[in-house]
Amino acid sequence: MGKRGPAAKPTALRVLHGDRADRINADEPEPPEDEVRCPDWASDDARAIWQRLAPGLEDRGVLTPWDVDAFLVLCEALARYRSATQLVNGSALLVQGGSGLMKNPALQVQAEAERTFLQFAARFGLTPSDRQSIKVEVGRDGNKGGAERLLS
Repeated sequence: MGKRGPAAKPTALRVLHGDRADRINADEPEPPEDEVRCPDWASDDARAIWQRLAPGLEDRGVLTPWDVDAFLVLCEALARYRSATQLVNGSALLVQGGSGLMKNPALQVQAEAERTFLQFAARFGLTPSDRQSIKVEVGRDGNKGGAERLLS
């Protein structure tokens, strides 16, 4: 079972809002500013998805070197979903099995990949409903972020 209640407010936002000092994690770990690279062991389809999605997430500070493995799971799940969808579209929903007609096994692969993708996509704000709950400071591309934006 996951965490209950609303998502925690980012530390930078807590400071900006003037939350009590004992409620602010002064020792929150911060990922390094290293380059984010797709792992060598990624499939070709996942690598193509990575190249399409990663630059925008990295520019906004959502994708960091610590998030590489989780983001690759997302890319692989979407690649699997795409492959399963092509299989389903190219065949019937029901196929001949050992004991007669049965549901096409590609439907199960498709559903599992969809669940995995949506679960990880929420972490990166890749769906409209999830985006509204993520707060990022825009500043890497020259736009003002954080307190500068609010105080100008």
